[in-house]
Amino acid sequence: MPSERISGTALLRQKQQEPRDTTDGLPGVDEAVWIDVIQKMDEVYSKLIDDEIALEQKNAELEQSQQFVLSVITAMTDVLIVCDAAGSVEQTNAALCELSGRTQDQLRGLPFETLFADDASKQRVRALLANARASRQGATMELNLLDARGQAVPVDANCTPRTAANGRRLGTVFVGRPTAELKRAYQELRAAHEALKRAQQQLVHSEKMASLGRLVAGVAHELNNPISFVLGNVHALDRYLQRLREYLAAVDAGAPREALAALRKRLRIDHLLGDLPSLIEGTLEGAQRTTDIVNGLKRFSAMDPEARAAVPLNGVIERAILWIRKGAQVDFAVHWDGTPAVTVSGSAGQLQQVLMNLLQNALDAATAAGHVPVQLWITVELAEGCVRLRLRDNGPGIAEENLGRIFDPFFTTKPVGKGTGLGLSISYGIVEQHAGELTGGNHPDGGAEFVLELPLAGA
Repeated sequence: MPSERISGTALLRQKQQEPRDTTDGLPGVDEAVWIDVIQKMDEVYSKLIDDEIALEQKNAELEQSQQFVLSVITAMTDVLIVCDAAGSVEQTNAALCELSGRTQDQLRGLPFETLFADDASKQRVRALLANARASRQGATMELNLLDARGQAVPVDANCTPRTAANGRRLGTVFVGRPTAELKRAYQELRAAHEALKRAQQQLVHSEKMASLGRLVAGVAHELNNPISFVLGNVHALDRYLQRLREYLAAVDAGAPREALAALRKRLRIDHLLGDLPSLIEGTLEGAQRTTDIVNGLKRFSAMDPEARAAVPLNGVIERAILWIRKGAQVDFAVHWDGTPAVTVSGSAGQLQQVLMNLLQNALDAATAAGHVPVQLWITVELAEGCVRLRLRDNGPGIAEENLGRIFDPFFTTKPVGKGTGLGLSISYGIVEQHAGELTGGNHPDGGAEFVLELPLAGA
């Protein structure tokens, strides 16, 4: 309050201290009236002072709010442009100034569309400004801003109408985020993901080849039988061919009937002709067995992760048991009745790899524990839209502290050189790619139990 101002109370006190003069004042106005007037003046003056203080406080709060809004706009890394209803720039932020190489004063008043680099962006902006029924949520579009070097900068923009209290459109608020760095980062991430997928495929294939390496002896023996059979039949056919040539040469030479009969008997032509069908049939059978073995190896070692077809699960189980049995150093018993017959959708080779890994792990665990004979139980159950395969062994089971780590890459309880720790991890990934689930634990009757769930074909 200014010191030179005198309140109504002070005036009243001064009036009371002055000597009374009955001749002063207005006729008919006594002292009580003057006291009331002065008190009213004092109340009005106090109210003015309070209003002035409140106004100063409001001004301070408004200035703080303005500073806060300005600091937020300045700190924005996204581009901000506010334009009026005519499309002229009213307000921008530091991000646009830095991008365009112009100051706030240079940008203010410019037509909104002049800030964009190409005709397509300008056309989108014109259509947006001309839309009187623009949604309150705004419109999202990709535009190209013009930077200080005259180059196009792609931005992911959101344009929102700015309206007054009565709903009248006052202009447009444009917020754009430059996407060049984001797109570059996305491309790098995509390239890294593709490299990871290739590495994973190579890892799966390497583990598959390691499994094949353990089965080489059994495969060689399995191939040797039909090949030896075919080779013996071919040698017999070659001897028969020589006899037939000798006999046909005598026929072509016009030998007498008696001589031909004697030659036919000596060369055992009748026996030869009777033996030919069985030789040819046996040769074809041996060749077919060889073909089946080779095709089985090809299916198992196939690298195409995207190949999906209807796969009879029982056939996959039989092949997996066959290959493990051929390469196993100890005999084992498998309790499985082959029912029910179900069909799943996926890659036969990859599913066979999963089952071979599970069978091999069960066989190794039971053998290492000295359990003789090794017993394996396989059961197949049908559930709603899926098949559940359970594989149990009579081994020592999984240690409690290892239950949460059995699917971790490179985790193994086998001695050094006996396992890579990748079999279960890769199997888990393969099952996951088949939209299935692989879990492991201990069976109440002892031994480890793995449960493989896969969706039925067409489910």
